[in-house]
Amino acid sequence: MLGNSRVETIIPVTSLERSQKFYGEMLGLKGTPLPVPGYVRYQAGAGTTLCLYERGETATEHTLAAFSVPNLEGAMRDLRGKGVTFEEYDFPGFKTVNGVFEADGIKTAWFKDPDGNILCIDETAG
Repeated sequence: MLGNSRVETIIPVTSLERSQKFYGEMLGLKGTPLPVPGYVRYQAGAGTTLCLYERGETATEHTLAAFSVPNLEGAMRDLRGKGVTFEEYDFPGFKTVNGVFEADGIKTAWFKDPDGNILCIDETAG
């Protein structure tokens, strides 16, 4: 039923103004205010979108959005140059090295937005 439908990621933030700087300036996404107060939509690749909405604090301990990139190291270098810090994880069978986890031809790195929402970038070999 939904197999051909577009999907939009929606992320809660506590300060839309602060988050617009992060998602627009640091991540390079183009934002469009929505006709609903406290919402903004960002255009990403291949017609995908990410929407932010302002609300009270929430706790998130999982990845909310993933961006596929052709060159993970280059994307990380660019983001680090803008002040993004990548997370380090060390769990049994799951360890990042210099912010990168590799498995089965996929490289992934995680970072947080100003509200602590977890985002990631990944590169699939091939």
